[in-house]
Amino acid sequence: MRLHQLEITAFGPFGGSQTVDFDELSTAGLFLLHGPTGAGKTSVLDAVCYALYGTVPGARQSGQGMTLRSDHAAAGTRTEVRLELTVAGRRLEVTRQPPWERPKKRGSGTTLDKAQSWLREYDAAAAAWKDLSRSHQEIGEEITQLLGMSREQFCQVVLLPQGDFARFLRADAEARGRLLGRLFDTHRFAEVEKRLAERRRAAETQVREGDSELLADAHRMQQAAGAAMELPDLAPGEPGLADAVLCAAAVARSTAREHLTIAHCRLTAAESAHASADRALADVRELARLQRRFTEARERAALLEERSEGYRQAQARMERARKAEAVAPALDLREAADAEHRRAAAAEARARGLLPETFRDAGAAGLAAAARRTAEELGGLESARRGERRLAELHDERTELERQERDDEDVRREAESWLAGWDERRAGLQARVDAAQEAATRAEHLSGRRDPAGRRLGAARQRDELAHDVEAAQRQVLALTEHAQQARAHWLDVKEQRLDSIAAELAAELKDGEPCAVCGSGVHPAPARKDAGHVDRAAEERALADFQRAEEERAQEAERLGLVHRALAAAEAEAGDIPTDRLAAEFEELERQYAEARDVASGLHAASEALRQAERERERRSTVRQEAEVRAASRTTRREALDRERTALDTELNQARGTAESVAARAAQLERRVALLTDAADTARAAEDTAQRLKDADARLADAAFRAGFDTPQAAAAALLDDADHRELQRRLDAWQSEEAAVRAVLAETDTAAAAQQQPADLTAAERTAAAAAQRLRDAASARDALARRFTELVRLSTRATTSVRRLAPLRDEYDRVARLAGLAAGTSSDNERKMRLEAYVLAARLEQVAAAATVRLQRMSSGRYTLVHSDDRSGRGRSGLGLHVVDAWTGRERDTATLSGGETFFASLALALGLADVVTDEAGGVRLDTLFIDEGFGSLDDQTLDEVLDVLDSLRERDRSVGIVSHVADLRRRIHAQLEVVKGRSGSVLRQRGAG
Repeated sequence: MRLHQLEITAFGPFGGSQTVDFDELSTAGLFLLHGPTGAGKTSVLDAVCYALYGTVPGARQSGQGMTLRSDHAAAGTRTEVRLELTVAGRRLEVTRQPPWERPKKRGSGTTLDKAQSWLREYDAAAAAWKDLSRSHQEIGEEITQLLGMSREQFCQVVLLPQGDFARFLRADAEARGRLLGRLFDTHRFAEVEKRLAERRRAAETQVREGDSELLADAHRMQQAAGAAMELPDLAPGEPGLADAVLCAAAVARSTAREHLTIAHCRLTAAESAHASADRALADVRELARLQRRFTEARERAALLEERSEGYRQAQARMERARKAEAVAPALDLREAADAEHRRAAAAEARARGLLPETFRDAGAAGLAAAARRTAEELGGLESARRGERRLAELHDERTELERQERDDEDVRREAESWLAGWDERRAGLQARVDAAQEAATRAEHLSGRRDPAGRRLGAARQRDELAHDVEAAQRQVLALTEHAQQARAHWLDVKEQRLDSIAAELAAELKDGEPCAVCGSGVHPAPARKDAGHVDRAAEERALADFQRAEEERAQEAERLGLVHRALAAAEAEAGDIPTDRLAAEFEELERQYAEARDVASGLHAASEALRQAERERERRSTVRQEAEVRAASRTTRREALDRERTALDTELNQARGTAESVAARAAQLERRVALLTDAADTARAAEDTAQRLKDADARLADAAFRAGFDTPQAAAAALLDDADHRELQRRLDAWQSEEAAVRAVLAETDTAAAAQQQPADLTAAERTAAAAAQRLRDAASARDALARRFTELVRLSTRATTSVRRLAPLRDEYDRVARLAGLAAGTSSDNERKMRLEAYVLAARLEQVAAAATVRLQRMSSGRYTLVHSDDRSGRGRSGLGLHVVDAWTGRERDTATLSGGETFFASLALALGLADVVTDEAGGVRLDTLFIDEGFGSLDDQTLDEVLDVLDSLRERDRSVGIVSHVADLRRRIHAQLEVVKGRSGSVLRQRGAG
């Protein structure tokens, strides 16, 4: 990395723009950056770091954003840092602007502008600069990848803050470990320690849980076996636990098997005795059943003899009912005729009750004749009814003429009133048409301004949204970059592990008698074996695929970020720098005016149509008024004709109505009388007919009863049975007959009669004997089942215990192996003699490299007196690995670096810083560092030592390096000709540059 030019504007103490030409300063190899205290020497280095990484070094990184802005800068000048450099063969230009509050372009107050960054590359073929990115994250990622160093590493390697290394020399092992861990990124080794410890704890938990499960199964076996099993007094994790449990389980299983065999023999004997007792009980039960059956049959026969009289009476009752069934149709016919006659008589009484007194004693013929006379009188009123209807029509027509006359008068007055205000109404409608035409012209003008304003507002809103999208995409690119770096580191670790164990893969392909692919020998006495953590080609390829996939995702997201950047630039070009809310307010005002004009203009058609409608309405109103006048003249003639016709009809109707109110009322009276007389005549004839049918039914019933053998019809009716009584009587007769047959059959059975001749059966004694045999069988079966369950449970638990022992064997081996590795990595194992942790071991190797590289320069600075060596002696807490001592060649003694004097500490820390720069550079991939800065510390050196230190720094030019010394020592201004001076003033600091010539 070589710096070419640095431009600073409104940054730190520099109020204006300052430029540093590093190409001119680097010509002599050494250049001096000097100035009074507080002038801004360190701010120059801060600007370099800020341009590359977007932050300043060390504790000053809290001063980001607007605090980087110079207090001396003009209000309209924006803070900016531009750095031109060459790294990895590429010439780049980085420009960064922190966020700042600038004055508003319109109005008072300030507005916040976001931070901005640019990265450009010089194209030698085209002799021009080309833009690479405007993303903070992309630029930071690109610079970090090209330099191969983080910001912390860059600040330690390039800026070389001497105060930090002086503290490093005097620090304890823990503090050195923190610094070296940040520089060499050894946190993965600490993760290895953590992972090993976690695996040790997990394996220990699994082993203890397995032992606990084994002991739990042993206790269950003891509960199942009872006193036949004794458990050893062992705890989880103690040796011999598995063997003791398995031995005790075997003894318990053997004892349980013997007890189960004895129980089987007892159960067989009990089953035989129970079968004999069951057969004897069945014989006694059958004898008792037959004896009880014979006794019950004799009792039922005696009961039937007692009820024989009732059976004979029921038979006689059933016979009379069968005879009465022949008289039943005549009885039904007589009841139907009687019911019909009663209904007809009641109807006749109701109909006669509605007639006048003169007709109540008349017969059916007299009522019919009166009905005919009344109907004839009703027919004579038909002409009078037509005249009465015509009179009503004349009245309605006369009323309608009067209504039409009133309506026409209202129409005429309304038309005259409307026509009276026609001129004023026409003027108002014409004014509406003119206003709408004017609004249409204004709306067309506003429409031309509205579309560009809408596009600018949309672009402004898109600009704001894309600004948020850019920040989110930048964060995503940064996260994917970190993920890709982690995947790359994982792939490299897997590849390194595979290379370490490649011998095992080669050995797996060896065959006896065939030559080795490496040494060519046909004899393979001790081929390497794959261990548990062996990494094969498939694992390496998966890790590589993960890295490539992560890198593709990062590239895709970076491409998307570029698209968002271009969209943001297009939106900014369209919208300009006018705030969105202001554009929105202007667009809303324009929209409001356009809406108002459009609303008014939209009424043009309605106004024109209203004017045309009003003109048509004027013509219609004039026509309506003329027509109303014509109709009024014609109605006068029609009214006179109606009055003459109504007078003639009134005379005719007065004669036809008589005493009734109207002809219709008189006709209604006659119609009601005709109906009543007709109904009464019909009901009288029906009553006479039903009386004759009832008389005929009585004669037929008397004849049927006599033929059936009954003295009177009433006796026949009393002998009849309804369906329910008939079914009940028949059921009783059938039941008596069935019972008689069943008793006769039982008494005729041979085995039942023979059983009755024997002694009474003793069922109680037989049941007691069978119950005792059944109880002995159940006891024997229960004992056998309990022993079988115990034996089965012991077999199941023994099998599970055996499986657990087999499963625990590899877990216990893994636990022992992981515990040894975890203890070795953590420095707590007895195999780790120096109690050195894995991360400390790696850092110790790095520190040893740094000490060797620093010694080369320290010996020249101290005229061969001092040598830095690494020490792995234990510290006070029993750990070791990060000790740093200095060997004094004059005394031959080795002592701690904390005992060095001030001047000795300076050139020792300078040598350490330069050595660390070389080691970190090699660790980062060998990126060439052509520009270094050394900050302060030269004031503590004498002249001779200062000359030696400057000779060492001057020797760096052999590698084409340039070294900048930051100091205010006056003697250095005489020794170093190339200088960059910082001059402090009331209006801010300025830079003065002087070349080597």
